[in-house]
Amino acid sequence: MLDNFSLHWHAHVRTWMAGNDIELVFLPTYGSWLNWIESEFAALRYFALNGTDHRTHDEQNAAIAAFIRGRNGRAEPKVGFAPESPIRQWTEHPAKSA
Repeated sequence: MLDNFSLHWHAHVRTWMAGNDIELVFLPTYGSWLNWIESEFAALRYFALNGTDHRTHDEQNAAIAAFIRGRNGRAEPKVGFAPESPIRQWTEHPAKSA
């Protein structure tokens, strides 16, 4: 699942996808909340960066690394996300509306 960045639609990407039996699911415009990585970034920001005043990049990197280690220690596979969603049925890029 990814956004509608123009490079994701490039002919080389489509050829590679077809050769590797991969289906890309594109998010609708303003649908970043559907992308799991966005929630991960929000959690990182909230738990490791907000309200902090790291004196060095090393301190900040250590805080980020500690958060990721803790998060990965409790991670579980994400499966079965909206299997019946019409977004999964799109075969062409939806028309953009103003």
